[in-house]
Amino acid sequence: MESFACPFPIQQYPQVLLAHGGGGKLMQQLIEKMFTVAFGPKPQDGLHDSVVLDLPKSRIAFTTDSFVVHPLFFPGGDIGSLAVYGSVNDLAMSGAKPLYLSLGFILEEGLSMQTLWGVVQSIKKAADSAGVQIVTGDTKVVDRGKGDGIYINTSGIGIIEHGFNISPGRIKSGDAVIINGDVGRHGIAIMASRAGLEFETIIESDCAPLNFSVKALLDAGIEIHCMRDLTRGGLASALNEIAQAAGYSIAVEESAVPVREDVASGCAMLGFDPLYVANEGRFALFVPEKHLGPSLEVLKKFSLGLPAAHIGRVLEERKSFVILKSFIGANRILDMISGEQLPRIC
Repeated sequence: MESFACPFPIQQYPQVLLAHGGGGKLMQQLIEKMFTVAFGPKPQDGLHDSVVLDLPKSRIAFTTDSFVVHPLFFPGGDIGSLAVYGSVNDLAMSGAKPLYLSLGFILEEGLSMQTLWGVVQSIKKAADSAGVQIVTGDTKVVDRGKGDGIYINTSGIGIIEHGFNISPGRIKSGDAVIINGDVGRHGIAIMASRAGLEFETIIESDCAPLNFSVKALLDAGIEIHCMRDLTRGGLASALNEIAQAAGYSIAVEESAVPVREDVASGCAMLGFDPLYVANEGRFALFVPEKHLGPSLEVLKKFSLGLPAAHIGRVLEERKSFVILKSFIGANRILDMISGEQLPRIC
């Protein structure tokens, strides 16, 4: 999508004012001349307190998420694209086709209108690329110094057009564990941008929509037992959550987990474990062993970095552990992290 000129009179109001969230003319002007221009509704539809949607007669998936990333713009993405892809990917992990998103802005007084317009353009571009519509929203403005620029909340609705129940409860012993690419890039991209660190290469976030790769897996007849996106807490935390919910232990080969060399170097320098670093375009997939090869073939077509990899399997034992076979061949428990290595990364 080509960048289009902001129709809002930025020269007259170069920064967000408290009045832009006060329900009066300035708020109406902000909504009508910036948000509706980018997202709709069509002028003839008018603005209303809620949107009426047509949904097929099938199961639906519903999710909500909030985004407080700092900095607002980082290599490979920004808070706008992150907000869209975050909710799209949550829906995709249920095997749903994302359709509609709501969009809630909490803006800080003094935020540059140019910055806000940049975020709005990014949201529009991300929504178009993911095939979803922004159909309703809300705007609030908080006092200067109380909001860190901008926070975003999104909620999403998608439809489930298949007969699978994709959840940890469907995991079985012997299932193959696959991830769709290299891990750790998003968290290191954020940290490098936040701290002004420079590496030999530019590390970009893996921020991307996952709904198309999930649809391709379903269209190929892959029997998906469970999926989980690898956001806060990274691969290790996601696998622990699944193991605890399913009641099975999971074995993982550390050498099989793809990590780019620059990301591994950044983690080593900063004292981070890439298995716990957040991602925004990666997910773990659990399928029967017979569907391992076909799943990897499908995911190759959607590679954004290192290719998908088979990293482990579900064990017979019902102990809810994640067991990591390290590079040196020793086994250890890969536990959940007690806190957060990197706060404010999504």
